[in-house]
Amino acid sequence: MDRIISTEKAPAAIGPYSQAMKVGNMLFASGQIPVDPATNEIAGTTIEEQAQQVMKNVCAILEASAMSVEDVVKTTCFLADMKDFAAFNKIYGDTFTSWPARSCVAVREIPKGVLCEVEIIAVKR
Repeated sequence: MDRIISTEKAPAAIGPYSQAMKVGNMLFASGQIPVDPATNEIAGTTIEEQAQQVMKNVCAILEASAMSVEDVVKTTCFLADMKDFAAFNKIYGDTFTSWPARSCVAVREIPKGVLCEVEIIAVKR
C-alpha cells in the first residue's frame, strides 16, 4: 500500500509534493535541503552546516518511515559547487556508513539558494 510520509521533524514540502512516499517496503524521499524545520530558515551558511542539517532532515524522514540510514540503498546528491565536494563528502560519510549507491553532481541552482540537497531511496529488508 502506498503511503505519504510526513513529519514535523523535517521541513514541510514547499510545493505540490510530499516529503516521501512509502510503497511496500520501499521509501522514495524528496530532496532534502538544509531548512531547519523548527524555524523554517536555512541552517547555516557553510557547506558543513548545511550538510549537517540535510542529514538531520533525511534521518527524520527515515525515522518517520520506521527506517534508518542502514536501509538506504541509493542517494542522489546535488551540490551548488563541486569545490564543496570534500567537505560535503566527510559529513555524508559520517551519516551513510553502510555505503549506499550514490550519484553526486554539481547543479546550476538549488531551491532557496542553498549549497546542497540530498534525496534517498531506502528498502526495509
